[in-house]
Amino acid sequence: MEPTEFRRHGHAVVDWIADYLEAPEKWPVLPDVRPGDLRNALPASPPLSGESMDVVLADFRKLIVPATTHWNHPAFMAYFANSSTGEGVLGEALTAALNVNAMLWRTGPAATELELLTLDWFRQMLGLPDSFFGVIGDTASSNTLYALAAARELHPELGIREHGMSGRPDLPRLVVYCSEEAHSSVDKAVMTLGIGLSGLRKIPTDEKLRMDANALAVAIEKDRKAGSIPLAVVATVGTTGTTSIDPVREIADLCKHEKLWLHVDASYGGTAAILPEMRYVLDGCDGAHSLVVNPHKWLFTPMDCSVLYTSRPDLLKRAFQHVADYLVVIEGADVVNLMDYGIALGRRFRALKLWFVIRGFGVEGLRSLIREHIRIAKALAKWIDDDPTLERMSDVNFSTVLFRHRPPKMREDELDLHNESILQKLNGARKVYLSHTRVRGRYALRIAIGNIHTTEDDVRVALDLVREAAKA
Repeated sequence: MEPTEFRRHGHAVVDWIADYLEAPEKWPVLPDVRPGDLRNALPASPPLSGESMDVVLADFRKLIVPATTHWNHPAFMAYFANSSTGEGVLGEALTAALNVNAMLWRTGPAATELELLTLDWFRQMLGLPDSFFGVIGDTASSNTLYALAAARELHPELGIREHGMSGRPDLPRLVVYCSEEAHSSVDKAVMTLGIGLSGLRKIPTDEKLRMDANALAVAIEKDRKAGSIPLAVVATVGTTGTTSIDPVREIADLCKHEKLWLHVDASYGGTAAILPEMRYVLDGCDGAHSLVVNPHKWLFTPMDCSVLYTSRPDLLKRAFQHVADYLVVIEGADVVNLMDYGIALGRRFRALKLWFVIRGFGVEGLRSLIREHIRIAKALAKWIDDDPTLERMSDVNFSTVLFRHRPPKMREDELDLHNESILQKLNGARKVYLSHTRVRGRYALRIAIGNIHTTEDDVRVALDLVREAAKA
């Protein structure tokens, strides 16, 4: 593409993005499509000759955008809402233009040093110890996998790096612990690492859906007596289902005593700690070996950007460092080569967009947005508590509220199907997008507030739509 043509199309794309981010609500939050509709609308084979970018962009507007679920929409309140921002988009565009592979310091000096600097800024914002070393990955699922791989290096005598885990009668069973509310990425990590699902212990939770530290201690003792090796504990700050906060301080003390790796999944809730009044949610995390938090969830940074902090970068490096001849460089051992801290050799310049967001908003600007989301969630909880036909299902720890519609005369065994039907009606109308979970086995609706465009009025409308769907 010639520079003149690139400028013309580039201006058109930026204009489209600006219009889109200014008013994402002009699109339905959920598209009116069925599986296969988009694919059937596009050619089955690639073009033999290059096509005009005017035609390509026209197809983007005509076919791609209408088939998109709009996470930027103020009525997107499913899962953990996120949103893009002008600052993040500009950083992402420049990342694509530079096209850096920051595998080595030499292949990306700016990308390497800006990642280390930006994550040190973020560490300060969260109030984490200055001993924590941070790297950026794609998602919390990958970073949890990396943390548990590093946990195995607490036991170099097992020789897992050198000899692996398969075909070894000399290797006892390794065991990882998490709460019954923990994210499914923990299950996937133990599957991938060869520990297996039979080596994962789901610890019961208390009345607030937090990991029971006493039950954890009992499980660890039981596994030791059985000849297994307790390896690591995954605690959660803001569980995916109910946003509960495990007692990290108590768990950290236990892990220190038992010499277990402690990984904290704070991918959603951790961001709230940039508020001085919410700093308590990371209480005890100074005793963790690793912690993950996602700026792409609640810090208005485009997907994907997940931060892994560790107090033992030496063990993370031992788990993954493997330097082929063609990767040997002249810089000394003090230089950080980011390829050493994960499986990926190709590493995007993800820090640039996060740096743009932090600089563009400032710490106080980011705090004001997160503080407002928490305020709206508290207001929503009160509206639910004041409505005799609604029942709140858990505490409101951050900006996500769980509840169900509960007509006075409806039996308990009918409520699940009733609320499932409400969700289907809601999402089918495409005016709002909510998701669900189960709390102690009971079906619950979730309203997750995290989008930069979402206001109190948007949330009030969403709750009214729930009531209307219930009446229907």
